Amino acid sequence: MNMQKIGEQIAVLRKSKGLTQNELGERLGVSFQAVSKWERGETLPDVAVLPDLAKVLETTVDFILNGGEKSVEYKGKISVSDMIHGLRSFENMGRLLGKENIIYRSAVNGIDEAMNTDIEEAFANDYAFEAFVAEAVIQNLKMGAYVDVTDVKNSFKHEHFRKIVLDYCGRYGLK
Repeated sequence: MNMQKIGEQIAVLRKSKGLTQNELGERLGVSFQAVSKWERGETLPDVAVLPDLAKVLETTVDFILNGGEKSVEYKGKISVSDMIHGLRSFENMGRLLGKENIIYRSAVNGIDEAMNTDIEEAFANDYAFEAFVAEAVIQNLKMGAYVDVTDVKNSFKHEHFRKIVLDYCGRYGLK
């Protein structure tokens, strides 16, 4: 374990959240001096604090302790085009089964309710559809999937969604 890299990773993640050392310490019930020592690589966070630290920094304990390098194996590779194809499958289901078919309506209503949105409107709106694609990629990243960062850079038309997905890639150690 490289304490210096761990400290640097904590500092990077803390700053990316816009937190001061004092604010992070308050959230974790430790002093800002303790946070400062972690970030300088002088000490490590107590084992009992690590889960809360990871939660506040929106990452994993593993990612922190590996100094920002992902050590777990990915659970499979995805591509942005696969996410687009999967989402377009819902649109095709409506065309093939009929938009009033109970199977189609149940699928669409489930998505709309869970995400507080209207996926049918997204089928006709390029920007809204790309938001769904970004969400699909992010959800897969959270479940341990791997996506090639170059694929992300080349596949998103809207810079806004490209940046969001690339930020998540960085959180999960993909460069």
